[in-house]
Amino acid sequence: MAQQAAVRKPKTTIFTYEGVDKQGRKVKGEIEGANVASVNVSLRRQGINPQRVARRRGELFKFKKPIKPKDIAIFTRQLATMMQAGIPVAQSFDIVGRGHENPSVQELILSIKQDVESGTNLTAALSKHPLYFDRLYCNLVQAGEQAGILDNILDKLAIYKEKIEAIKGKIKSALFYPTAVIVVAFIITAVLLVFVIPQFESLFQGFGADLPALTKMVIDLSRAFTEWWYVIIGGIIGTVVSATYFYKRSEKAQHTMDRTLLKVPVIGEIIKKATIARFARTLSTMFAAGVPLVEALDSVAGASGNRVYYEGTLAIRSDVSTGMQLQAAMNSTGLFPNMVIQMVAIGEESGELDTMLGKVADFYEREVDDAVAGLSSLLEPIIMVFLGVVIGGLVVAMYLPIFKMAATV
Repeated sequence: MAQQAAVRKPKTTIFTYEGVDKQGRKVKGEIEGANVASVNVSLRRQGINPQRVARRRGELFKFKKPIKPKDIAIFTRQLATMMQAGIPVAQSFDIVGRGHENPSVQELILSIKQDVESGTNLTAALSKHPLYFDRLYCNLVQAGEQAGILDNILDKLAIYKEKIEAIKGKIKSALFYPTAVIVVAFIITAVLLVFVIPQFESLFQGFGADLPALTKMVIDLSRAFTEWWYVIIGGIIGTVVSATYFYKRSEKAQHTMDRTLLKVPVIGEIIKKATIARFARTLSTMFAAGVPLVEALDSVAGASGNRVYYEGTLAIRSDVSTGMQLQAAMNSTGLFPNMVIQMVAIGEESGELDTMLGKVADFYEREVDDAVAGLSSLLEPIIMVFLGVVIGGLVVAMYLPIFKMAATV
């Protein structure tokens, strides 16, 4: 632990500065640093004599917006466009960084720019931020730098990021509606059980007659929820937190959960198609960039997003490293449909594996679009029935004694 603390990067912030360069010209700008002293040292190394250095206004009091994968996708597209236009790397970072709306992204990009200007290659500069630039991203950039086609690689990376984010966005949007409805239904049910049903219970006590079984059950449920609400809510929250904790830290739990999700009707098919699309898109992008197949499969495994396919991809990599063909290794896992394996076989025989994998990715991305649209249309009537049974059942349970009394009068 002490060694980790010793090498941990110090917390930095953004400073504004004014100074004079070697030619005697006045310059000003922004720079990242831990404190004023470190900023002065950095400026002098760049040949600038600092005259005024101050923490950027509002830096102490603002809440930093998180950097999302979508921000990285937009940054990659902007950087690719700049470099294809012939703008140098450092200048491209400066233009993209200062023009971004998210201050956190600005700090990240300008930090990378400083490393590049100090002589660090782009791959090494990106590798300092593994939270935002994973191994796949850095491997592709490295391949682009070594081959002298960084602009083309960044364009492929931008397309890859945009496609992956599009799939994730569609799945999230499809699941948002039912999740929101279930949460609202839970809140409404809790309000009825805590505030409304006890009022009916006091009314029924004066009837002097036996209550229907459904009404008794709802009243008992109301009493239990009113008395033990903190235990029930705490249990739900605790279960979710515990499940998340063990999922993140236990490979066995990840494998069990991901395999179970793949077997869920409708949703499992969407996850499977999205994972295959991500597998094909990632491998196509890396193979087209000239990354060796075995090394590419290692990065593809990390980008799979599903533990079952992660382990399957590692098995494929192990088989391929011993000389087995890719299509045979994929077939041995039992995770890929026959169409995918045949397309890969054709790609291997024709020497156009990246093209065939791209076609597979395009096909399954369209399949995900259709499946998500079908899921949305399927969930609407199911949700209506669910709400009718839950909310309607509570209302009917409360009015049954009134109907019973009216029938006996």
